[in-house]
Amino acid sequence: MEDLKRIERSVLARARRAKAPADVAEIRAEVLGKKGPLGLALRSLGELPAEERPAAGQKINQLKGKIEAALDEAHARVQANARADELESGAQDVTLPGRRVVPGNPHPLRIVERDIIRALESLGFAVAHGPQVEHDWYNFEALNFPPDHPARDTQDTFFVSDAVVLRTHTSNVQIRTMVKGKPPIRILAPGMVFRHDEIDATHTPCFHQIEGLWVDDKATFADLKGVLHVFAARLFGPERKVRFRPSFFPFTEPSAEMDVSCALCGGSGKGGCRPCKGTGWIEIMGAGMVDPAVFEAVGYDPEKVQGFAFGMGLERIALLRWGVDDIRLFYENDLRFLEQFRPGDTR
Repeated sequence: MEDLKRIERSVLARARRAKAPADVAEIRAEVLGKKGPLGLALRSLGELPAEERPAAGQKINQLKGKIEAALDEAHARVQANARADELESGAQDVTLPGRRVVPGNPHPLRIVERDIIRALESLGFAVAHGPQVEHDWYNFEALNFPPDHPARDTQDTFFVSDAVVLRTHTSNVQIRTMVKGKPPIRILAPGMVFRHDEIDATHTPCFHQIEGLWVDDKATFADLKGVLHVFAARLFGPERKVRFRPSFFPFTEPSAEMDVSCALCGGSGKGGCRPCKGTGWIEIMGAGMVDPAVFEAVGYDPEKVQGFAFGMGLERIALLRWGVDDIRLFYENDLRFLEQFRPGDTR
């Protein structure tokens, strides 16, 4: 016990005299290390009678806590003194204005992608991904595009080899998901796609899509319309109107194009509104009931399951949402343009 009192007096005195963080670190290592006096004291407890060991161990631990507190206090004191010395010597100019931290923003296409996913995830959709370099079967044949199908000509495909392509849509994710699992399925497939387009204000060889797929034993076209009505209200606002027009896609039957009312002219088309070309409507996506041939390709029985799919281009949604007139602006990495967009901003 006399040794412990001596250690306490010595260490507390040294802590009070410490002038720099290095002095405190030296005391800590010397006293609290395994080879320090407290460590030796703990190892020597075995030499005491059994009835004295608990009390002695408690005393040692109490002293250890007291020393740690004293060293922490000393460390804070010497750091504060060091900062005060720096200020006094002019090392830090406290008259300078503070540095403004400018937070980064997601890319506008990522903002649109996240908002679309948030608009639909509460309906049970989960995000799925697939490869960008894809076998012809997943990209075309399983989607009811046989080798001689004329719709292949409209895809302007990049071929890596005879049977491998850069995917022309994210529908390959739908096929891979159905091949791997059984219904019910509700997925969203966002990602980059590639087509051999000439670069202009509305086209680029590399762009982004997000597609949705819902498959179970009772999905109907009415369910498709309900899902897309909810989507349009959440993404564009409840005041926007929606309409469906008959269309054709090899992988859906029946198929439809979905339009939303133009925000600029309020759906009137008056004044030769440029975004809607005076029609009052703007096309935003294609959709339809999954063709039975697609179900047969992935091993589903079209007599027992049915479903619907829809897809849209992120760039097109972004152009319409913010009134941007040139798709190339999204890829030029001009911060003056990109800094204008904030999550949740629909202006």
